[in-house]
Amino acid sequence: MEKLGPGDPQRIGAYRLLARLGAGGMGHVYLARSERGRTVAVKLVREELAAQEEFRERFRQEVQAARRVGGYWTAPVLDADTEAAVPWVATGYVAGPSLQQVVGHDHGALPERTVRILAAGLAHALKDIHATGIVHRDLKPSNVLVTIDGPRVIDFGIARALETVTDGGLTRTGALVGSPGFMAPEQVRGDRITPACDVFCLGSVLAYAATGALPFGTANSGVHALMFRIAQEEPDLDGVPEGIADLVRDCLRKDPAARPSLDRVLERTGADDTVSDGRALDPWLPSALVAQLGRHAVRLLDAEDPEGAGSADEAGAPGPPAGRQGSGPHENPGPGPTPEHAPAADESAQRPALPPAPATAPAAAPAPPPPGRPGEGPPVNHLPTMVAGQGAPPAPRQLPAAGAVPHPQAQTPPPPYPAYGYPQQHPQPHPAYGGLGSTPPYGPPPYGTTPPYGPQQPQQPRGNGRSTALLVVIALVVALAAGGSVYALMQDGGDDRADDGAGPTQGTSAPPTTPGPSPTTSQPDTSSPADGTIPTGYLGTWTTTIDNADGEHSRSLTIQQGEPGDTILSLVADGPTKGGGDYHCVFEGRLTASPGADGALEIGPSSVKVGQPSTACTPGAATEVTLLPDGTLERVNTSSGERLTYTKQ
Repeated sequence: MEKLGPGDPQRIGAYRLLARLGAGGMGHVYLARSERGRTVAVKLVREELAAQEEFRERFRQEVQAARRVGGYWTAPVLDADTEAAVPWVATGYVAGPSLQQVVGHDHGALPERTVRILAAGLAHALKDIHATGIVHRDLKPSNVLVTIDGPRVIDFGIARALETVTDGGLTRTGALVGSPGFMAPEQVRGDRITPACDVFCLGSVLAYAATGALPFGTANSGVHALMFRIAQEEPDLDGVPEGIADLVRDCLRKDPAARPSLDRVLERTGADDTVSDGRALDPWLPSALVAQLGRHAVRLLDAEDPEGAGSADEAGAPGPPAGRQGSGPHENPGPGPTPEHAPAADESAQRPALPPAPATAPAAAPAPPPPGRPGEGPPVNHLPTMVAGQGAPPAPRQLPAAGAVPHPQAQTPPPPYPAYGYPQQHPQPHPAYGGLGSTPPYGPPPYGTTPPYGPQQPQQPRGNGRSTALLVVIALVVALAAGGSVYALMQDGGDDRADDGAGPTQGTSAPPTTPGPSPTTSQPDTSSPADGTIPTGYLGTWTTTIDNADGEHSRSLTIQQGEPGDTILSLVADGPTKGGGDYHCVFEGRLTASPGADGALEIGPSSVKVGQPSTACTPGAATEVTLLPDGTLERVNTSSGERLTYTKQ
């Protein structure tokens, strides 16, 4: 969440904007309040999309359908103006973090009972959505919000409007719309989409909730390779509790007809005994998460108009809404996965100034951390919602929409508010939660005008084939390192924090001072001893330092021998705090899979073993550790792409 900038509207329709929640492939999302004081989330469509009649017509239809969705398990569509110069839609606020935030950062893998109730709630939500003729087609952890009463599903149906547009504005059949790690095989192939597509996505979400890992792995080896695995290979369900493993496996059947119906899912989860009328009959979350939600509710009460009592919109008549010229229409760390964090960064960025917000918008390695172990976000599995054939979303716009009341704020907006709620979206580039921005040692943030899959390549012509042959072509294209590009359209929550949290202060430009060994042409030792799977070259203690305005921050990383599931990594972070004094953090991480052909180690979400002070150390996201040819060791946050290089002692 960010403060409103000079290019943001001050009002949209009857809603006073409080903060910016993010920007996605469809547009910008804002936290707002109605004139009667209700907190909502408002999505403002990108002007270039609004100019395309095909998109506008589909958006109009999808909003109408979404408003018919009833039940207790979804965030309601409250208001919309699909005829405005720049259309918008307002949805109810859900006071809770996304499932991505809970599993990827706050808590880690959830216990079996919690996952079973999660499955029941999501099945009820999908039934309500399907009853109106909508297929969600983008169910993923960042589109599932966690509340005291149960899960809530957001962003149903609206994203389907993106199917109508290509760069040339032409209607397209069989477009790929979805998030790579949570697509169904028929989405990958461009086949006909039915409600069974959402059942497959449900299986992926449940596997992630139970393990902290995705059943088909990450997109680290390429998005096309990930989609090939989804369409052709069996899921990896290691770590899924035995009591729900069969259900998850059945949901992940390749053949849509072989997947269970939602009624059958409800039967197999014992929904009649656990949920009713939109709420769990008994407490369903671990106590630590319940306490977190309580703290969030308290923060919500402190949210106030950023302009204060004397703001222009309160002093006079409300200005015209964004996109309407002259006439107005009718009405959790927050971002996503992050690595461990120690205060080598601006600690002020860690304090939520505003609570999270909901809206229609929205976010691993194998083997997960055990239930209750704080985790980090899944690596590149929460890739933003994709639409094949489109480029990356534009940077945040600098000018208000036509007819919008410009926000009277200063030149440069302050750092974003870390918060969670509805919706969860990938923010546009900005200093990350905890003060870890795009400065060294972690490199540039993964999102923005550059597609999250790497530097943008010239887009090449794509065919409209919808058969399995397309999948084969995609696989060949990946193998030959050629072919068309698939870009992400940002739609879910994320954040740019770096390795194990101890990063430089915002604005710091000095790279880490890592005393490196003299260059060598010899290759590192990647052989594995008999008593474990980790190549011997990784074993031992590695160090680096980070210099910023607060002083020097040391990092000491130790890797020991072990098997998948064992704790093999320990990181000690020491340094000065911003307000004076020192911090000492110790983090641990588990090996999630046997090293592949390249020898890289996949480390799951980390946990804090020592935190002095406790507020200075927070767990981090899944990482990948690689032994470089020059004898140094590189640790990369697989979610954000941030990296840090260590030297062996």
